[in-house]
This record gives sequence, C-alpha cells and structure tokens, in this order.
Amino acid sequence: MSIKHWPEQERPREKLIHQGASALSDSELLAIFLRTGTQGISAVELARQVLSQFGGLRALMSASREEFCQGFGLGDAKYTQLQAVLEMSKRHLQEQLMRETVFSSAEHVRTYLSSQLRHSQREIFAVLFLDTQHRLIRYQELFMGTIDAAAVYPREVVKAALQYNAAAVILAHNHPSGVAEPSQADISITGKIKRALDLVDVRLLDHFVVGDGSPVSLAERGLV
Repeated sequence: MSIKHWPEQERPREKLIHQGASALSDSELLAIFLRTGTQGISAVELARQVLSQFGGLRALMSASREEFCQGFGLGDAKYTQLQAVLEMSKRHLQEQLMRETVFSSAEHVRTYLSSQLRHSQREIFAVLFLDTQHRLIRYQELFMGTIDAAAVYPREVVKAALQYNAAAVILAHNHPSGVAEPSQADISITGKIKRALDLVDVRLLDHFVVGDGSPVSLAERGLV
C-alpha cells in the first residue's frame, strides 16, 4: 500500500511534524530522505531493505560512493544528497561551537565530534583549538591511521596550537570498531600531549573517544 493511503499518524512526514524527528525509527527517517520507493515498494519498505543490506545507518552513512550506489534503489543522486546533508550538519554544529562557550556546552561538543568522526572507517586524531573563552577557533584532523591505530606526535599538536594562538585544546579520536572505551595507549598519549602543552601554557581540557554511542570523556574519568 502506498504511504499516502496510510493513516495520517503513521506517515513518516506527518509523524515528524507532530511528534518531532526523534520519534521516528531509522527506516522512517531514511524514507523521508529517499522520498519515494520503487515499483510496488513504499519508501519505508525500501528504507528497511537498504538498512538491512548495509547493516544500519552508520554503515550506510559511512559507505563509499561505490558501495552506496550498489544499494537497492540508490545511485549518484542520493549519494550526493546524503553527502550534502552530512556536510550541512557538520557546519551547523561547528557554527554553534564558534558562537558559544565550549566548556558550558559539552553535549554540543560531543554531538559535533560524533558527526565528524563517528562514521570514518579509519582512525582519525583531531583537535579542537579554543580561545581564552573556550570558543572554537578551529577543528583540525592532524593524524590519520589504519583501522586500528594512528601515529600521534605531541610536537605537532603543540605546533598547531601555537599557530592558531590557542589558549586551550580538546583532543578527540575515533575507534572504527565502534567501541569507545579508552585504551591504555589513549591514556598514555593524552598524558604526553598534556605535558607538552603545559610547556607552552596551553591547557588540555579533555580527550574524547568517539564510537557508536556518546563519546567518552577522559576528563570525566579523571584521566586528564
């Protein structure tokens, strides 16, 4: 049955308008993005098939162009739309951080870092450079590694902090496995970077590990 023949309260668009986006399932959100189904298949059913094929939203959103376009009912047009949506989301969150005091908006930081790093299939080590009011000056991805490791050099973090005249920094990196539990290596490199930054009077505020859920804060665990 076509979605237009469904009860109004069950249609994804109407449900979003009346209940908000958070009330929708992954397949309903994707159906709104897809807009239409294919012959004999509603947009919601198509969305379910796509999510089943990819194994969920995370895998779909991090898929390469080639992988994405192999999906049933997908192609270059949908791929470019998705990339545009993802980039707009990143820029919106970055503008929020640049207007606000980061330290009083930890959830915005978490959301922004998730949007930047969660879907990467390789490990990325990034830094948020902050001014004296802890507002964002710049987000920069400094190191990229394989799927399970990244070579991180404290001197490069210090060099960039001085370049941007940062008063403080927040470190972040992702675990492509999706498990955000900090490793002993994560704790060790955090300590090395903190000691290096102390020498140039730049504060290390936190180090977030990004996985499938909410990013884990080392500062909240007393590890910074």
